Amino acid sequence: MERMFETITLAGKTLPNRFVFPPVKLAYGSPDGTVTDRQLTFYEQIARNGPGLLILEPVSVTPEGKEHPKQLCVHLPHSEAELKKIAEVIHGQGRLACLHLNHAGAAANPVATKTKPLAPFPMTCLSSGQESEMLTEEKIAAIIEGYKSAAQKARQAGFDFIEVQAGHGYLVSQFLNGKINKRNDAFGQDRLLFARQALSAVKEGAPDLPFLIRISGNEMSPEMGIGYEDLAPFLSFAEEAGACALHVGMGSSCFSPPWYFHHTALPEKPQMDALSWVRGHTSLPVIIAGRMGRRQRIEKVLAEDHAKLIALGRPLIADPGLIEKWRNGRDEEAALCSYCLQGCLHRVRNGQPIGCNINPEVGMPPLSRIPDPRKVLVVGGGPAGISAALYLTRRGHRVTLAEQEDHLGGQFALAWQAPGKERMKDGLDSIEASLKASGAAILLNQKVDAPFIQEVGPDLLVWATGAVQNIPEIPGLKEQHTLTSIEYLKGEKELQGPRVLVIGAGRNGLEIVERLGQQGYEVVATKRTDPIGGMMEAITKNLSLKRIGEMKKVVLMPHTAIQAFHERSVEIEKDGVRMSLESFQTVILASGMLSASGPDEAILKLVPRIEVIGDAREVQDIFSAVQAGYQLALSYE
Repeated sequence: MERMFETITLAGKTLPNRFVFPPVKLAYGSPDGTVTDRQLTFYEQIARNGPGLLILEPVSVTPEGKEHPKQLCVHLPHSEAELKKIAEVIHGQGRLACLHLNHAGAAANPVATKTKPLAPFPMTCLSSGQESEMLTEEKIAAIIEGYKSAAQKARQAGFDFIEVQAGHGYLVSQFLNGKINKRNDAFGQDRLLFARQALSAVKEGAPDLPFLIRISGNEMSPEMGIGYEDLAPFLSFAEEAGACALHVGMGSSCFSPPWYFHHTALPEKPQMDALSWVRGHTSLPVIIAGRMGRRQRIEKVLAEDHAKLIALGRPLIADPGLIEKWRNGRDEEAALCSYCLQGCLHRVRNGQPIGCNINPEVGMPPLSRIPDPRKVLVVGGGPAGISAALYLTRRGHRVTLAEQEDHLGGQFALAWQAPGKERMKDGLDSIEASLKASGAAILLNQKVDAPFIQEVGPDLLVWATGAVQNIPEIPGLKEQHTLTSIEYLKGEKELQGPRVLVIGAGRNGLEIVERLGQQGYEVVATKRTDPIGGMMEAITKNLSLKRIGEMKKVVLMPHTAIQAFHERSVEIEKDGVRMSLESFQTVILASGMLSASGPDEAILKLVPRIEVIGDAREVQDIFSAVQAGYQLALSYE
């Protein structure tokens, strides 16, 4: 049997495999701290034939340390009973449950806490812009008591393990970090003191529960992140204190969010270098966390003994059955996470529950089969059409999908071409494979008109034809060599240089700008309004802007409108001031998308029921398109 599926003993407890589900913020909870049905469904999905150990989403040991208004709670009178519901669901699937204890400190969210963040010493959390107040010794004592109380509740609620967050720029790390902790009292003179008291409180509250320690192998912020000179003594202390394992991630919530969330565009080497350093400074078993959702990488990590256990978070949100599929050699059926953060982090940060671009079923009850199936024709093989065809088929409907191109994917088939998004192709391939295995009929190179509709004779027509480029009305534009954003990404027309103008520096435009800059073109990108890169996930946008900022031939111009094209110049208006630019050899139109036209009158007369979904209804994003198809399937009993 492969090593990842071997049983392993941790603190005298046997895990059925080497996988761990890490603490992922879900935003499924209730503001009053009660556990919701969706939380229970979610943990049941993950636990079923899943990782040997499930670590719950973070709980804050005191209310002012919360990160999200819908965060799971441990500090309320009824928290023990609520947490027990989740532990029992996990145990019901034969898996072990761990409660993750944290206090966010300077990274706490004032919207959730209704108070200013607290830290060892006044500081600003760069990712949120929030300034914190210095903790008094009285408040420190209350937080330490919070660790004890939380541990007691974990024990009483039936958890098998406790994990203490000591990394990622949260409160324990802030106390350990000499760049942040400038206190003059005992907690500054001995920066280990807070961690020592917190762990002592956990052990007092739950003396018979083994505990894990979560750290950052490297906070990836030379200016503000904890240095190895501060982390090394803590690792020695953690071992002496009786920790049963180290759970090693990366980054800081305040100073290096891309590394904290393991964004897809980042290189893997710094993570492995950090892990090697940790392995050299402890004899504790190590759990590796971050972008481990590929079998080959897991096998390499285990074979080279970089870690004993593997944390899978977002990969199991994309496909809760991933581990079981690997175990049974059904790799081709697995849906693979792209680490793009679009459906997960982006939504949670915006106050919405966590989701996934390629898995609309996360946290939802299983689809039921319908007693009276319909004959369905889905027009369009983009994300919305694929989703509708897949989930309608799974419900028992007889589905045909017709796509006029020679391939599926729509604009999803272009999205992965953006710099740093190459792994998104894995997600597209996954949902295409799921559709092909579902039993739905797939017709490529198929034009849909009235005669074809009459031939198929559907009871339900799902119109999912996507979006088309918005072409702005600008004097002189027709005399320019132009490409739409789609024509550029498909390579359908010649790109002339060296100077290229991109009209529209939103999400698609910014991705095109970066790609052109990498290819050495002189690029100017305009946007009528700010912000540049609108609708992009924040970490993705910031990484892209940083890379573009290092390109000397690329200029971004927000608050700029193109007024007219002339033979040797382009007239623009920037911030209300008229000026001109040197002419360009190519103009790329990335000025937004419009819904494609709907079915014509002849088609409307032939079908008793028509549903328009995805970008064909309202231009949004991949997540919304996939959700539209899934929700449509739910609505047809």
